[in-house]
Amino acid sequence: MAAATKISTEDWIGELKGISVLELSERIKALEEEFGVSATAVAAAAPPAAGAPADGGGGEEEASTVDVVITEVGGQKVPVIKVVRAATGLGLKEAKALVDAAPGPIKEGIEREEAEKLKADLEEAGATVELK
Repeated sequence: MAAATKISTEDWIGELKGISVLELSERIKALEEEFGVSATAVAAAAPPAAGAPADGGGGEEEASTVDVVITEVGGQKVPVIKVVRAATGLGLKEAKALVDAAPGPIKEGIEREEAEKLKADLEEAGATVELK
């Protein structure tokens, strides 16, 4: 029986830290296609945070952070890319890749107030946005 080469989780994470956001996005998309899953669905099914009730009784607490998801870019990508760059701190190439990958999350787990402002900015730039 041949021994399989196994990479440690720390090594794998270290490798991911060394690649561009575009390449990471491509790898995520490839994993989604290979296994028939969605990274967004996995994030939504995450266990409750420490101290939060496991039965979902803390709806008010869970709703304090949300994900900002672009569902449609709209007619002009450039203004949307500018807003994404400002909100995320990404470079032009990475922000464009994120916008081109729409529909998808722009920022995840942010305070509702910040998410509402980002949503308004993105909608003003022409995008269709959801808060999840």
